[in-house]
Amino acid sequence: MAEDSQGTGGQVYDSSRRQWPNEFNVFAALILIILIFEGLGALIYGQSFLFDSKDRFDSIFNEARLKIIILQVSIIGIIALGVTQVILTGGIDLSSGSVVGATAMITMSFAQVSEVNGLPNPKAVFGPAFMDLPVVVPVIVGLLCGLLAGSINGLLVAFAKIPPFIATLGMMVSARGVAKWWTSGRPVSFPTDEYALIGGGMMPVFIFVALAVLFYLVMKYTVYGKHTYAIGSNEDAARMSGINVARHKMMVYAIAGMLAGVSAIVLTSKNLTAQSGMGIIYELDAIAMAVIGGVSLSGGRGSIVGTVIGALIFGVIISGFTFLRLDAFYQEMVKGGIIVGAVILDQWRQQRAAMKA
Repeated sequence: MAEDSQGTGGQVYDSSRRQWPNEFNVFAALILIILIFEGLGALIYGQSFLFDSKDRFDSIFNEARLKIIILQVSIIGIIALGVTQVILTGGIDLSSGSVVGATAMITMSFAQVSEVNGLPNPKAVFGPAFMDLPVVVPVIVGLLCGLLAGSINGLLVAFAKIPPFIATLGMMVSARGVAKWWTSGRPVSFPTDEYALIGGGMMPVFIFVALAVLFYLVMKYTVYGKHTYAIGSNEDAARMSGINVARHKMMVYAIAGMLAGVSAIVLTSKNLTAQSGMGIIYELDAIAMAVIGGVSLSGGRGSIVGTVIGALIFGVIISGFTFLRLDAFYQEMVKGGIIVGAVILDQWRQQRAAMKA
């Protein structure tokens, strides 16, 4: 029998209804998935998934695989931070992957060197006046491109009252068209050394972690964060309480677009090239990371911490399949299943919460 105690105002506290924070459940799922891959690795190949079983490293962990896991999720994880905020308002952003592609092409055009091995740059988009520019120029261009795309999404959703699915779907198609039109589909390469440093080594991870910490603090301790949760929980109540819902939604979509721009900057710097096909399906991976991390598609519930853990789960699963030598096309099938499974999990969580309410 549950122990009840009388609380303030005659309310009764029922200890049986006490719950762990959702982030703890997501973290427990991460540990369980790691243990599953450890067991399969030992059973099939006699190898450990994340631990060093052959004394090849200075630590007990397989540092190479750990680096691969966090590197492969960091760039999409940056997008997921913005997508999380959009979903928390009860919206959706299907355009982020295409925005990455368009922003990548435009940004790299301003990051090129004028000469390669003493000869004119064969991939040059502009003339010499727009080459060898300070690194701040392409970075600002990339941020503005993402901000512009996100602002257009926000205008369509918040002021034109177009459903987020349709508005961002339109931006997804348009931005991909811009990516292909910019150089008629030709790749853009040969950036300056300063630009290449942005995505070199473990810098994508550091950028992802720094942005995650920043937006964790913003969502938890600022008016912006409180208004985001309020709009997602009950938009009408938020409007009646004095929140400018349209302006806030505009801001949320603009920030999400700008983070897609950051992702494009890091991606092109890491790869030293930009191609019109960059960012394909990134938006779905980002949404999956957020939902796996406990962000509700109905809005109002979830956290940046959960999204970060969801990104790690996503990375562990993909790296685990590679470890088990699962062919790439099977991995794509499983990724699709993960996305559907994440939505089913979200629906189950909502039903469970409604039953306990």
